[in-house]
Amino acid sequence: MAKNAIQKIAMNAAENIPYDKLVLSQKNVRRIKDGLSIEQLAEDIGRRKLIQSLNVRPVLDGEGEETGTFEVPAGGRRYLALGILIKQKRLAKNEPIPCVVNRRQETSAEEDSLAENLRRADLHPLDQFRAFKALSDQGLDPDEIGARFFVSPATVRQRLRLASVSPKLLELYEKDEIRLEQIMAFSISDDHGRQEQVWERISSSHTQEPYYIRRLLTETTVRADDRRAVYVGAEAYEAAGGVILRDLFEQDCGGWFQDAALLEQLVFDKLKVDAEAIRTGGWKWVEAAISFPYGHTSGMRRIYAEARELSAEEIERYDALKAEYEKLDADYAAAEDADEAIEAKLDQLGAELDAIDDRPQSYDPAQMAIAGVFVTLAANGELQVEAGFVRSEGEPRYETDDVGEGEEAEGQTRSIGDDDRDGVVVNGKPVNDSSANDGEDDGIKPLPDRLVFDLTAQRTLALRNALAGDVDFAFVAALHAVVLQVFYRFAPNSCLEISLKSGSFSQVDGLAETSWAKEIDERHEAWDRELPDEAEGLWDFLLGLDEASRKALFAHCVSLTLNAVVEPWNRRPRALEHADVLANSLKFDMVDAGWTPTVEFLGRLTKARILQAVREARGADSAQLIDHMKKDIMAREAARLLEGSNWLPEPLRLDVDEVADDAVDAVAGEMPEEAALDSDAAELPAFLADDADPSSDEPVTEGDETDHLQAAE
Repeated sequence: MAKNAIQKIAMNAAENIPYDKLVLSQKNVRRIKDGLSIEQLAEDIGRRKLIQSLNVRPVLDGEGEETGTFEVPAGGRRYLALGILIKQKRLAKNEPIPCVVNRRQETSAEEDSLAENLRRADLHPLDQFRAFKALSDQGLDPDEIGARFFVSPATVRQRLRLASVSPKLLELYEKDEIRLEQIMAFSISDDHGRQEQVWERISSSHTQEPYYIRRLLTETTVRADDRRAVYVGAEAYEAAGGVILRDLFEQDCGGWFQDAALLEQLVFDKLKVDAEAIRTGGWKWVEAAISFPYGHTSGMRRIYAEARELSAEEIERYDALKAEYEKLDADYAAAEDADEAIEAKLDQLGAELDAIDDRPQSYDPAQMAIAGVFVTLAANGELQVEAGFVRSEGEPRYETDDVGEGEEAEGQTRSIGDDDRDGVVVNGKPVNDSSANDGEDDGIKPLPDRLVFDLTAQRTLALRNALAGDVDFAFVAALHAVVLQVFYRFAPNSCLEISLKSGSFSQVDGLAETSWAKEIDERHEAWDRELPDEAEGLWDFLLGLDEASRKALFAHCVSLTLNAVVEPWNRRPRALEHADVLANSLKFDMVDAGWTPTVEFLGRLTKARILQAVREARGADSAQLIDHMKKDIMAREAARLLEGSNWLPEPLRLDVDEVADDAVDAVAGEMPEEAALDSDAAELPAFLADDADPSSDEPVTEGDETDHLQAAE
């Protein structure tokens, strides 16, 4: 039996048809503009000519005969682009156009038009990356490639960066085993080995998000907005051979400095040069570091720059300017209409007065010879100079008062002067000075030490009794004693045996950047500038202060001795209980002081602790919103949920067992409305809602359901 013959397919013939014989078919299914514009397509055809023929059909007359005209049902955008070139006189009206002519018309024009658009498959992104890479290898720069394909140069650079990812990872991307977003994250590093190492680490993990890939690739790098990177600068770092990792797909704030060791060395080298330049100005020493711990100047005396004294002529000119300014300002205030000329004159006079007031300040060269400077980097990367600190070894020589055997003489010193004498001194006069008896009978001997002790003990008790009867002078004496210790470390002691201790807590990172530390430092410096340079003038200075200023200075000095730090090696429960009593008396609360649970703080807690915090502040429903997240995302979202809740961790809450009943009610019972538990759980961003982390290294437990305090009022 003969087999049926398979009918062969016959292709539609290709012909070159003059453009003026073509018309756009109304049966073209494309009606909406999408993608490349007709104008851009015309430019592309002008550059490389047609690379795809038009699909046409002959137009028939009433008897079914061809009229010589052809309609274009598929390829209408190319037809219109050719028309633009003709209008621009860049193409002849009768230019032959390559066309595929469908005379059989076995399918409708609409079907052909639809098929041409639907059957066309866009390039796989990887093919596009590699194609751009091939053009780059041929010598085209990103600007030229972008111009030819009507994309921005930044887009071209992104594609080229993606093409530079490890071939092994690109092969996995081709097989759909890695997502495009992950490839984009890998592209921040040019190290193929490191890229593959990171993929090996995360490929069997549930944590494969792009942000995590970026973090692993940059975990040993330094961000470009870090103060060290800002101080050195990208240009100097790259000139030294450093490489900056850049993310072309996300905001990277300048990227990451890959070689942290090189950056540190550049910082130290530059700091050394800057410090030496400052030291040559006359300072005894300069100490430079990237950062210093809080309290690094503790125990040092501070000197300050002073403005140059005005000459008699300058004082006269200043007074004249001020008088003219005040008269003109008073006249202008009384005038009904504005006068630009007077305003300009006032501005001029004000600028001249400011120039005199703000004249350059300078340090006394003699003081600079015993003092030094701390040079460090501010948070914004600028050089920060703290000048005028005198170390103990830089102080003038002192002679110590008598102290007990084995006791430190620190803080019990006085300067050597013309009135200093050997032996016992009472009321500024030596009592056992044999030299004072010159010419007297040699039979008069010094008073016995025991008798001197007995007499001065009587005087001490009498003086104590007198001081107790004068509250004002007792306060000044106590203030004098504490100010000597706070501001005049190596000054003579007061006769009052009052001692102060002040912890610096230098081991706490970032403490110096808190608002509380800055306020304390500003207040301390303001008083330091006001106080006399020499301790001998302090008593008269304090007597001259008004009562409010004395109290403010006393409060500042006393506040520096407060220590409510919990230390595992230093158990002092009574002192910590008193800190709670003091806080309650002051109506002090860390929320009011400005403390908030930051992402950094929450990141130091376990996942169970984070969930407990959210549960206490916002309720169980809110905690359930984040209990499935990875720890870093959980910390970020917990900070958002805790915002405005007045929640505090246990060490920052008042110990309500030791405070007054009204404080207990305020803390535990009558919470402010905004701090109450939220019965309606807050919603999370959609992209976080399903961010599960079943394999986290920290198990999440429900923990103790004890009813904790929500916040301290």
